[in-house]
Amino acid sequence: MHAILLPRTGGPDALEWREVETPRAGPGEVLIAVTAAALNYSDLLQRRGTYSLGIPLPLILGIECSGTIAELGDGVEAWQVGDRVCALVAGGAYAERVVVPAAQVLPIPVDPVIAAGLPEAACTVWSNLLDIARLQPAETVLVHGGAGGIGSFAIQTAHALGCRVFATAGGEEKLARCRALGAARAISYREEDFVTVVREETNGKGVDVILDNMGAPYLSRNVSALAHDGRIAMIGLQGGRTAEINLGQMMGLRASLFTTSLRDRPLAEKARIVAGVRRDLWPLLASGRIKPVIDQKFPLQEARSAHEYMESGDHVGKILLTL
Repeated sequence: MHAILLPRTGGPDALEWREVETPRAGPGEVLIAVTAAALNYSDLLQRRGTYSLGIPLPLILGIECSGTIAELGDGVEAWQVGDRVCALVAGGAYAERVVVPAAQVLPIPVDPVIAAGLPEAACTVWSNLLDIARLQPAETVLVHGGAGGIGSFAIQTAHALGCRVFATAGGEEKLARCRALGAARAISYREEDFVTVVREETNGKGVDVILDNMGAPYLSRNVSALAHDGRIAMIGLQGGRTAEINLGQMMGLRASLFTTSLRDRPLAEKARIVAGVRRDLWPLLASGRIKPVIDQKFPLQEARSAHEYMESGDHVGKILLTL
C-alpha cells in the first residue's frame, strides 16, 4: 500500500509518499480501507519532534480516519467486512490501510469523507466536558480555540446540552463562526481580556467549566475566570508547559484542574470513551444538532501542503486528507 511516511523530524517537507507493507488485522482488530484521514495538532508536534510521547521514527502519522472495513481479526463480532466506519487510531491513518482495535470503531453518522474528522474531536470533548468535568445543562462554558476542530465541536456540544457558551478566537471570521456554532459571546484573544468579558457576562460569577488548549500562559487567567466549584480541563499546551498557580485562589473557589490526554490511555479506557461518544454524541450528529466543521480537503499525497496550511492558523474546523 501507499502511505505518508515520516522518516525524520522537521518541516512539512519531511513527509514522504512511499510504498510500505500493508498491515494485517490481529485479534480484536479490524483493517480499514481508508477513505479520508484528518489532521490534528499532535501530527504537527510529531513531525517537528516535540511530541511528548516520543514515538520512534519512522512512522505513519494520523490518529483518526473514515473508511470501509476490509478485514476482521480473530474475535471481532460487532463489525462486518464492508461496514462503513470511522475510527480513533493510535497512529497510521495517513495511509491506504490502517489497523484499529475494534472497540475504537464507530458507525458513520454523516458523509463518509467528513466523518474522518469526527472521532478525535468527539472523544476529546466527551471525555473532558461530559466525563471528567461533569458538565451539566444550564452551566456556563468557556472554550479556548473555538474555531479549531475540537473547539468547534465543543461549542456545539455544550450548546446542544443547554449550556451558555463563551469562546475565544482570533479574527472576525473565526469569531463569527464561533457565534454561528452556538457561542453566546465570541471573545477576541487579540483585542479582549477573556477574564473581564466572562466576568461581565456572568454578573461577576465566572464560568463553570473551561476547556483549554493553551496551557501555561492561560492558567492563572483561567483560574480568575472560574466560578466557585469551577473545573478546568486542560487538553493542550500550545502556549507553553510551565506556569505558576495560586493554590490559595483555587482553594477559595473549590476549583479543580484536570490535565488530560487521549492517545496514551489504555485500550479499555479508549473503548469506554468511544462507547460514551456513541451513546451521548452520535444521536446529536444524526439529528443535525452537531454538524462537522470542515475547512479544506487535500489529497493524501499532498499532506505537506495540508500541514503548511494548518501551521498558517487560517483554518476553521478540520482539515482532511482524502483518497
